[in-house]
Amino acid sequence: MAQKSYDRVLKALIGFSLAAAALWTGPLIAAEKTSGHSEGQIAPDFRLQDQNGKWHELSNYCGQWVALYFYPKNDTPGCTTEACEFRDDIYTFRKNNIKVIGISLDDIESHREFAEKYSLPFTLLSDADKEVARQYDVLKNYGVVKYAARETFLINPEGVIAKHYRKVDPKGHSADVLASIRKLASPAAE
Repeated sequence: MAQKSYDRVLKALIGFSLAAAALWTGPLIAAEKTSGHSEGQIAPDFRLQDQNGKWHELSNYCGQWVALYFYPKNDTPGCTTEACEFRDDIYTFRKNNIKVIGISLDDIESHREFAEKYSLPFTLLSDADKEVARQYDVLKNYGVVKYAARETFLINPEGVIAKHYRKVDPKGHSADVLASIRKLASPAAE
């Protein structure tokens, strides 16, 4: 009798746990399926401050390629790997007239500290009010924790999204971005 009671309680707990997990992750899975703007669309403009308090708008970069990468959090392992690879390739990006811009929900001071700690020579924008992450459909919401998903948009000189990386492996991403832009910008791609 005690074993049957125990089994019923255990099944009820497992059922409750699965139901709770489905309710909690259901919207997240749905968000993943609809995440991001389509290639070929005009990239949403924005106005955000960088690690030094300077204002930037996407429209300021018309006429050049932009590697706009969203990342979850300053000074975390994956985000540091990704940022340092962009740093290490910055001369190649500059030689090819490509602007690298990182965006997270971290505040300006956190960006300043992160950029100084790792000698990051490119723009980090603070999206503390989460508006740009919403515009680009990369805002992830896990209850009280919100962050920008690790996604990258390659924006061509006309302001059109040429490529959207929805799944990003921080290791090697900078090289992938450079290769993609070279291919997209070549006359054969037109």
